[in-house]
Amino acid sequence: MLQNNPDIQAMKQAIELSAASLRDDAVPVGGPFGSVIYKNGNLVAGGYNHVLANHDPSAHGEVQAIREACQKLGTWDLSGCVLYTSCEPCPMCLMTCKWANIEKIYFAATRKDAADIGFKDDDLYQLLKPGVYATPLPECREDAVAVMRQWFQKFGSSGKY
Repeated sequence: MLQNNPDIQAMKQAIELSAASLRDDAVPVGGPFGSVIYKNGNLVAGGYNHVLANHDPSAHGEVQAIREACQKLGTWDLSGCVLYTSCEPCPMCLMTCKWANIEKIYFAATRKDAADIGFKDDDLYQLLKPGVYATPLPECREDAVAVMRQWFQKFGSSGKY
């Protein structure tokens, strides 16, 4: 019965993509993390980590899949989509999913599993405490807020960005 479960099948696809990082021992493309995105039961996109190959710390499997899905669907809004990822998303990937309005996220391995192997995802979650992740410059706040207000007045509210 589990073999016929569409969620299990989708997760197996994500795990297969994560194995792409093992294909070339001489030049790793990135870490062993893969993701797929489905909409209405259909595969829309898939991606795996390209951090090393692209020299891009944001090229995680989830972000790669989101970028491809947005291009294919012609929108930044992935409402109605489901993301399956081989490991619990790091904070960046989780927030990217939320920005894209992905409604459901499934993962296989946990961030604790990744930490036990040597990946720093769990450490990054520890940074999500007030005052740890960034330092405000209150002297510049009004200027930054003014630009955001001008943008919103010019382009209106076509949804939450």
